[in-house]
Amino acid sequence: MAVDPHKHCPICGTPIPLDELVCSPDCQKVWDQKIAQHKKSRLVLFGVIVVFIIVWAVMMFLK
Repeated sequence: MAVDPHKHCPICGTPIPLDELVCSPDCQKVWDQKIAQHKKSRLVLFGVIVVFIIVWAVMMFLK
């Protein structure tokens, strides 16, 4: 008994064809929100790192 090639929706786990990302418009909305949150988190982390490096550099050179 063979199973056709497929993957699962990253949101709800429903089997979907290989060429699709999610199974429904509802899952697409959740997926888009997750992607936006990840982008925002990365941007905030990058900003914190930049601020830390700037503060470190100022502390080193004004010593």
